[in-house]
Amino acid sequence: MVVSWCPQQKVLAHRAVACFVSHCGWNSTMQGVRNGVRFLCWPYFVDQLANRSYVRDIWRTDLVVSPGEDGVVTKEEVSGKVEKVIGDEGMAERARVIRDAARKCLGVGGSSRENFNRLVDLLRG
Repeated sequence: MVVSWCPQQKVLAHRAVACFVSHCGWNSTMQGVRNGVRFLCWPYFVDQLANRSYVRDIWRTDLVVSPGEDGVVTKEEVSGKVEKVIGDEGMAERARVIRDAARKCLGVGGSSRENFNRLVDLLRG
């Protein structure tokens, strides 16, 4: 389904989501990681390219769409890559491991939560 807008975080949290076709903006990338989904990366520019590289080269939880010689990404390219992403159990396991690590960091006593709390305390003066 393609829609103009949706509550992305709620969609990604649904157990039926197996693959996230994403432009790899930072917020989208973090929402995908937090929910343990695999990615089909389709970046356009700037930070999206760096984020895609991290997802691909470090986490290894994605595939990247590749345009043809004419610069167009075909429906066959997208559907073939989605099938590969969904069928790769190693990728699914890595996504779960990263999800669990992210949730731990965000939970009570987690490093991200503690650093955020320190920032708030500093701002309060």
